[in-house]
Amino acid sequence: MNFKLTKLEKSWILYDVGNSAFILMVSTIIPIYFNHLAETASISSVDFLAYWGYAMSISTLIVAFAGPLLGTFSDYQNFKKPVFAVSILVGAIGCATLGLVHSWVLFLIVFIVAKIGFNSSLIFYDSMLTDITTEDRMDKISSHGFAWGYIGSCIPFILSLVLVLGAEKIGLTMEAAMAISLAMIAVWWILASLPLLKKYRQKFYVPVQDRVIYHTFKRLFESLKNIKNEKHIFMFLLAFFFYIDGVYTIIEMATAYGKALGFDSTQLLGALLLTQIVAFPAAIIFGRLSDKFNNSKLITVCIIAYSFITVFAMLMNKQIHFWILAVCVGLFQGGVQSLSRSYFAKIIPAEKSGEYFGILDICGKGASFLGTTLIGVISQMTGSVNKGISVLIIIFIIGIVLFRKSVAMLPKAK
Repeated sequence: MNFKLTKLEKSWILYDVGNSAFILMVSTIIPIYFNHLAETASISSVDFLAYWGYAMSISTLIVAFAGPLLGTFSDYQNFKKPVFAVSILVGAIGCATLGLVHSWVLFLIVFIVAKIGFNSSLIFYDSMLTDITTEDRMDKISSHGFAWGYIGSCIPFILSLVLVLGAEKIGLTMEAAMAISLAMIAVWWILASLPLLKKYRQKFYVPVQDRVIYHTFKRLFESLKNIKNEKHIFMFLLAFFFYIDGVYTIIEMATAYGKALGFDSTQLLGALLLTQIVAFPAAIIFGRLSDKFNNSKLITVCIIAYSFITVFAMLMNKQIHFWILAVCVGLFQGGVQSLSRSYFAKIIPAEKSGEYFGILDICGKGASFLGTTLIGVISQMTGSVNKGISVLIIIFIIGIVLFRKSVAMLPKAK
C-alpha cells in the first residue's frame, strides 16, 4: 500500500518535533539541573523527587481544569489557530526563562508556567487531527507524529547535552550552559510550529455565537452532562485516566527516579536518548500494524507491557537495568500514545474535537497528578523510591480492565 504524507500532514507532524524537544528536556536535563539547584540549597534526594513530582502535579492539575474550557472555546470557527499560537508562546517563553532563574523555588514556579503552555498547546494540536487527515489515515498519521517527534527532538537535545556536559571545557558555568540550551529549545519549538500555523485551516467547527464565553461554558456543561449517555466514550475516558497516568508518570519521573537511586547523570541521559531512538521505528511499526490488527488490541498490548515495565523498574538496582528499562519504554511508548489519540479522534464528533480533547486532557495529562503525587507521598512516607513506584502497577491493571470494557461498549458502526 502506497502511503504518502500531504503537506498539511507533514506540517502537523513537524509540530510534534518542536514540542517534543521541550518534553525531552523535561524528562532528562531539566530535572538534573533542578537537582543541582536543590543540592545547592541542601535539599535531600527524597525531598527533591517529591518537590519535582509536586511541580509536575500542579501544572497538569491546572490544565486539567482549564483544558476543557479552552478546548470548547477553540471549537468556534477560526478560533483554534489563535489559541494554539498563544499556548506555544507561553510555553516557549517559559522554557527560555527557566535558564535565567537560579533559585530552586522560582525555578519550579517558572517551570509550572512553561508546562502549562506546553500541555495546553497539545489539546489544540491533538484536536487538529480530525482537520488535517481522514479517519482511515489517523492511526498512521498519529504514529508518525510521535515517531518523528521522538527522533527529531534528539537534534537540539544532543546539542544541549554536549553543551551542558562540556560546559567547563569551553569556559561556561552550568547555569550559563543551561540558559543557552533552554533558549535553543524555545527557538526550535517556535520554528517547528510555523508551518502548521501557516497551513492549518479549521475544517470542522461550531459556528460563532453571541456571548461566546457564556456559550462556551454552556456547551461544555451540556456535554459533560450528556457524556454519560455515550457509554463507550465515558468508559474510554475513565480507562485512559488510569493507564495513561502510568505512562506519563514514567516519562516525567524517569530521570528524577534514576537520580534518587544514585545513578550516574551522564548514563541516565544516554539511556533516555536511547528511548527516543528506539521509540522512532516502534511508533511507526505500531501505526502499520493498525492495518492488520484492531488498534484497541494494540493499545491493550501496550498497557500490559507497561505493567511489566513497572515491575522491572521496582526491582532495578544497577545502572544497566536503567538502560534495559529505557529500551522497553521506547518499544511501547509511541504505540500507546499515538493509537490512543487516533482511537479517541475516531469516536468523537469532529466538530467538537477541541471540546472532547479538552475533556480527555482531564483524564490524560491532568491524570498524571495522581501518579506523580502518589509516588512523591509514598516515597516520603516510606523513605523508599521503589515503594513509591509500586503504585503504578495497580493503576495499569485498573486501566486495562476499564479499557476492555470501553471497547465492548463501542457501537458496531464505529
